[in-house]
Amino acid sequence: MKQALVVLFSLLSLTSIGHENHLSARMNEKITAPDRAATYASVFDELGLEMRGLSRSVYEYALRGMQKMPGARPVLSIVDMSQPSNRKRLYVIDLESRKLLFNTYVAHGRNSGVLLAEKFSNTNSSYQSSLGFYKTLGTYSGKHGLSLQLQGLERGFNDNAFSRAIVMHGASYVCEDIIKNTGRLGRSQGCPAISNAESKPIIQAIKGGSCLFIYYPDPTYLKTSSFLG
Repeated sequence: MKQALVVLFSLLSLTSIGHENHLSARMNEKITAPDRAATYASVFDELGLEMRGLSRSVYEYALRGMQKMPGARPVLSIVDMSQPSNRKRLYVIDLESRKLLFNTYVAHGRNSGVLLAEKFSNTNSSYQSSLGFYKTLGTYSGKHGLSLQLQGLERGFNDNAFSRAIVMHGASYVCEDIIKNTGRLGRSQGCPAISNAESKPIIQAIKGGSCLFIYYPDPTYLKTSSFLG
């Protein structure tokens, strides 16, 4: 009888401890959510992103939008179209490990502009880039080799991206030799094209549910985007 009581009390004790641990974990989740946001904000200064040409306001826009993407992987990619194409305007940031994974060149659509992208569209065959927040999907092998499918998340701005076949891919016209010869990168049909040399590691780093933000200081977009509001 005594032995049975000891076993019963032991089971009750373990159950109580397990319940307390579960409650503790739930409380930690609630506590760490704002802390995580503050930590991600501090990454901007830690990595010296302003020295690399990215403004704090663009970074804060990107974080704000990413936080409205449930379950987004903590790898944030920013294409800053306010910079010309001969600048390294793609930033891929691992927010958890607090590392700048890539800072490199990225092309815009041929009908968006020459050196600078100034016009944007969500329309098929426009050959223009589309602004806003995207979720990275899976990869496939196409005419440009390994390519990354993108889901545009903003109605009216980029939600036709998938049907327009707007993807991230490597391209021979994205390289410093082209810049030396023409003063700018070549242009895509609307895709955020990157260099062939870096396409595979970049795509592997950001695929599968991370956030991509393509920015330009367009007043209509900044005023009406549901991700920034």
